[in-house]
Amino acid sequence: MNRTLILVVEDDKPVQNLMTTTLKAHDYKYLTAMNGETAILEASSHNPDIILLDLGLPDMDGIEVIKKIRTWSNVPIIIISARSEDTDKVEALDAGADDYLTKPFSVEELLARLRVTERRLAAASAEQASVSVFVNGKLKVDYLAGCAYLEGEELHLTPIEYKLLCMLSKNVGKVLTHTYLTQNIWGQSWENDVASLRVFMATLRRKLEKNSDSVQYIQTHVGVGYRMLKVE
Repeated sequence: MNRTLILVVEDDKPVQNLMTTTLKAHDYKYLTAMNGETAILEASSHNPDIILLDLGLPDMDGIEVIKKIRTWSNVPIIIISARSEDTDKVEALDAGADDYLTKPFSVEELLARLRVTERRLAAASAEQASVSVFVNGKLKVDYLAGCAYLEGEELHLTPIEYKLLCMLSKNVGKVLTHTYLTQNIWGQSWENDVASLRVFMATLRRKLEKNSDSVQYIQTHVGVGYRMLKVE
């Protein structure tokens, strides 16, 4: 069973059906969105592995969707659009898209593009898995031992604080949304879970930044989520 989760953003129902039928036939998991707003919500809520994005959406241009998603995620985005001019392709790629497929497209080419993207994801995942110790400034996280240290002293973290620290450190430089964090901690994302997340994040931050002169490791993105900063 293919475990890759793909978000299909396409407002043309026949084209969307073609894409989802193809994905289903090849054992991909998928989500769908008919407009940009829903696409952004689905991307932040479910953290898909790959996004297939049409540019001509009813509520906003696909370029804006790319830019918004790129403020907090590096998920691979493959454009599938009827816009065939080089200027359109360059604009999408400059905005943060990873690949560009012009309509009409063949199912075989779509699947090939997905396989290439999956190979890149697998290589990146293997490289990350090979790193057992994370070091960022005076912070060290030993994933194998399940311990974290600051200035050589072990941090006394609760299980949830440690899980948050691991998620942030494994995605250093990326904004992790409230929904993504709460779903990975509690398996759901209700309003009270977000309130609990803020409490746990506040206690974790106090342990990492013990005084006003301490290095800031965790940055808050109001209304969105949190990001671990890279510290020299």
